[in-house]
Amino acid sequence: MAPTDQATAACERIIRTLQADERVPAVAAAVFRADRPDWSFYIGDAGDGAEVRPETQFRIGSVTKTLTAVLVLQLRDSGMLDLDDPIDAHLAVPAHGQLTIRSILNHTSGLQREPWGNVWDTLDVPDDARMLEEVAKAEAVLSPRRRWHYSNLGFALLGQLVAAKTGATWEEALADRLLNPLGLTDTTLLPREPAAQGYLVDEYSDHARPEPHFDLKGAAAAAQLWSTAGDMARWALFLAKPDPAVLARSTLEEMYEPVVVTDPVDWHTGWGLGLQTKPQGSGSDRALDVGHNGAMPGFLAGVWCRRGVTIGAAVLGSSGTAGGITAAPHRLIAASLEHDPVDIQPWTIGEPVPREYVDILGRWWSEGSEFVFRWHRGHLEGRSVSAVAAAPPAIFAFEAPDLLRTVSGREAGERLELFRGPDGKVELMRWATYRFTRTQQTYDEWAH
Repeated sequence: MAPTDQATAACERIIRTLQADERVPAVAAAVFRADRPDWSFYIGDAGDGAEVRPETQFRIGSVTKTLTAVLVLQLRDSGMLDLDDPIDAHLAVPAHGQLTIRSILNHTSGLQREPWGNVWDTLDVPDDARMLEEVAKAEAVLSPRRRWHYSNLGFALLGQLVAAKTGATWEEALADRLLNPLGLTDTTLLPREPAAQGYLVDEYSDHARPEPHFDLKGAAAAAQLWSTAGDMARWALFLAKPDPAVLARSTLEEMYEPVVVTDPVDWHTGWGLGLQTKPQGSGSDRALDVGHNGAMPGFLAGVWCRRGVTIGAAVLGSSGTAGGITAAPHRLIAASLEHDPVDIQPWTIGEPVPREYVDILGRWWSEGSEFVFRWHRGHLEGRSVSAVAAAPPAIFAFEAPDLLRTVSGREAGERLELFRGPDGKVELMRWATYRFTRTQQTYDEWAH
């Protein structure tokens, strides 16, 4: 089914307005959905009067980190490392070797933001060998795990880690493990023609000055890549629903989970394992977008998907100051779903619930709050009645006849124990040690 005219018009207007109001020389945008044909739109001057085309590359900056993070998680899944290993267990570094891989992925290592030296003043970025040598000069500006502190240097080290574990360069591992399997043929380390020119757009005139393009060398794994809107929307779609031959769905869910917020006062963005998370909407309409923004001189990019919906959006622009570029993917996702909702899948009759577990189902109470347990697609699910609609249910797996383990959702990892009365029916449950009863009860009402 083609996107509706309303969805197409709404998305196009978002990009036209962005380009005009924020004076972006060139914008490329795409929305990819599993249930609709791809949508894309291109507008502006890519440089020297050239029109933006589907194959026009833009620099995507720190969106590169999402690909580096997936490479690291692939290595973890194959048993080559543990996220709680110190980085010097796998990479020879002259300092800061005690920092864990996990803390670098979620920017809680406390490592300084950039490689040593004033790289943004001099544009003299060290190569691999020099970058590793100069780690000895880098500061730990915060204690590990104290708070979120963004570190390009940290992700540069993760790129070196990937190289050390695979026996290839980071670029070679990226191509072999991600770009080629996923068909991201327009994503490259260095620009190829046609590529957009990045600009600094004057604040008080219509003049735009070209920004330099330079190689990040030893820090490439943090922000080096060039890509197209189509490739990045395809990557966003992968982040919504991964190819299991490339990355397990459970691993991606682990990467989603925000473990730290970027600002202790304005809690608008969380951080998982190399992925940003941004809440959208409120109340029953609340949703969570997952992805990353990117910035390099003359370029901004936003590449995002929506959790629980197989949709991805990318917006790439050739201005380093147009903040609306990074907001636009969220607006495109919302407009696409509003004007062209996901098809409603018909309910189908399922297998009967095992007889010994029928009496688990229905309403239970804990700490005065109501929960509902259901049997769905062959497993037990539970959720708070007050949970927002977008919140996934807790899903349980059996470990023993009356012992289940929460495999995802609320209280992930915790046990759910069933206790039966003289008639064999389940009359009490304990989930994460909290009592669940069929009626509201105070803490001292149950006879132990």
